[in-house]
Amino acid sequence: MALKDSKVPPEYLDMLCQEYRENNIILPEHYQNVNVKRGLRNKDGTGVVAGVTLITNVHGYLLNEGDVMPVPGELTYRGINIQDIVDHCLADNRFGYEEVAYLLLVGKLPTAKQLDEFIDILAECRELPKHFTEDVLINSPSPNIMNKLQSSILSLYAFDKRAEELTLANVLRQSIELVARLPIIVTRAYQVKKYYYDKVSMSINYAQRELSTAENFLYALRRDNQFTELESRTLDLALMLHADHGGGNNSTFAARVLTSTGTDTYSAMAAAVGSLKGPLHGGANLKVMEMFHDMKEHVKDVHDDEEIARYLTKILNREAGDGSGLIYGMGHAVYTLSDPRAEILRGGAHDLAVQKGFEDDFTLLNAVERLTPEVFRTVKGSTKPVCANVDLYSGLVYQMLDIPMELFTPIFAIARITGWAANRLEELQTGGRIIRPAYKTVMSNQPYTSLGDRV
Repeated sequence: MALKDSKVPPEYLDMLCQEYRENNIILPEHYQNVNVKRGLRNKDGTGVVAGVTLITNVHGYLLNEGDVMPVPGELTYRGINIQDIVDHCLADNRFGYEEVAYLLLVGKLPTAKQLDEFIDILAECRELPKHFTEDVLINSPSPNIMNKLQSSILSLYAFDKRAEELTLANVLRQSIELVARLPIIVTRAYQVKKYYYDKVSMSINYAQRELSTAENFLYALRRDNQFTELESRTLDLALMLHADHGGGNNSTFAARVLTSTGTDTYSAMAAAVGSLKGPLHGGANLKVMEMFHDMKEHVKDVHDDEEIARYLTKILNREAGDGSGLIYGMGHAVYTLSDPRAEILRGGAHDLAVQKGFEDDFTLLNAVERLTPEVFRTVKGSTKPVCANVDLYSGLVYQMLDIPMELFTPIFAIARITGWAANRLEELQTGGRIIRPAYKTVMSNQPYTSLGDRV
């Protein structure tokens, strides 16, 4: 297929592609012969241990004499169960993301005074540098908000007089500023995108000091600045659940890899954004929603488990959906019996669905969660447990909040910047060595051929 506006002729590209395919063949046995742990995962599916951490624990199984034993999933931030954090914030009727950010960055829960001070500092840091909106966002719009977020983070380097300084105080300062600024960058980049690409008038709103991170996002996103308390509380819940997920997830590991080289904060965080954009990582909830809308077109009765199970069977057999054979939102690399984030977000999704008239949508997704394990066992003949992951419900939550799909992954980044920053700080303070795994060559040596003798 010809590439539009390309100065490289399509026939030349076809030739190069053919040459590449012929000269870059790595066979499956090449990996087996040298015991490569592809994807940095062991044969039993567990992750290769690359380091130790005091930040987050993702617990989904036990190892017993080499066998993986499924257990209910647990997610702990600095040793504190995420369920306990959520429960206490709900009981106190307060927003929790700011408390989680302090906990992850500093290492302990803040006192009431420390939390108030931290919230005030975030409010002070939310506004972008002078002329940043005009020069970085408006003058160079992008059709993809994740790419714009990545380039915007890199652009912040030019506005930071101490961008290269790696002292603890300076990197903490940069981290706090990024936590505060990402929601503003995302919402303004979206408004600019709407104006340039969708031909819709943009509305640039300033952050409000008295509003939380979740509230400010909804305030800036909506033209009328209006939102309900349940809407902002549910978004705050999603931010808390997505704030970190251990040093081994792809984007956080990317941040650690770059940090280990001694590079600056903005380069490391931009790399993490690039990783998160991938559909196998932060873009997964988009695939869930694509599958969900496809199911809504083909499933007539969301209360008919048999009809839903039949369609799920077709998806697994590559006869429906996108043909991948995957039921998106089901299964996880670590969690086996349950994903605590999905368990918690399911409740928030249900409450929002009742308030906003999305009960049938919630019922359908809940049926996918209930029915997939048995359908998977029947089709695949596997006894491996399959649980819902957080992506199954996060997409529906964002849809019910009237957030456009192109912002689903940027919201993930808004939450996860806290975890990336915490892991960067830990890598800087305790890592001590550049991360450099090995690749085994499987090529054979050959003599150099003179230019005139090549065919």
